[in-house]
Amino acid sequence: MKSKVLAAVTLATIAVCGPAMAADLPTPPPVYKSPQPAGYSWTGCYVGGGAGYGWWTQDSFVQVAGAPITASTTNGGKGWFGQGQGGCDYQFTAPFFNIPLLVGAFGDYEGGSIRGTSSFPGFVGTETESAAWAAGARIGALIAPRILTYFDGGWTQAHFDSVGYNLAIAGGGPTGLSLAAQTYNGWFLGGGFEYALDWLPISGLFLKTEYRYSQFGAANVPITGAIAGFPAVGVTLNSQKATEMISTELVWRFNWFAR
Repeated sequence: MKSKVLAAVTLATIAVCGPAMAADLPTPPPVYKSPQPAGYSWTGCYVGGGAGYGWWTQDSFVQVAGAPITASTTNGGKGWFGQGQGGCDYQFTAPFFNIPLLVGAFGDYEGGSIRGTSSFPGFVGTETESAAWAAGARIGALIAPRILTYFDGGWTQAHFDSVGYNLAIAGGGPTGLSLAAQTYNGWFLGGGFEYALDWLPISGLFLKTEYRYSQFGAANVPITGAIAGFPAVGVTLNSQKATEMISTELVWRFNWFAR
């Protein structure tokens, strides 16, 4: 009987004192968890500059008073150019098939010397695309948080300098005929990749590479001057041009309007 009473007293003592004794034990230190990295936003504006290589082709024929007098001739040129660009993008918070989307608008200017040939039967000259500019929009997908792939399109102009024609024979000299400088209007489509250079000490730098195709409407460009004493009156060169270019730019995204 005494052993049962002693056991009951012992259990009661443990029940009362156990929580107090546990409270006196040291508390283990909390386990440190690093904060989750914030998601990068491509929303914002940017400026960029770079260079590239381009080439143009044209189909042209001579007209007098609007009537063709020569067969169509195909010419072309190629060369290097420099480029500057500015624009703004917006990244959608709701992904499409778990791939974040981006839309944006931009404008750019290219200057250089993409040089080739302008010719028609018996005559040949050097023609140079010296400038081009474009305004358009793009849509892209973030295939990784720091890698964007995109397509773009819009309106463009290209300026070609005047041409002085020589006789298209060995040793042929100037003929006195020239083609007026002309700015051509058209549209463009392109696509490329943009990559965040977040390993550099300067934040906001990106590297962008793009291919672009531009198609321009036909234009009747005046041929002026005289040959053998006969002035070129009502003579035009009907020319339709297309250009292609590949460019690489270093972009600084300053994200004034980033979320």
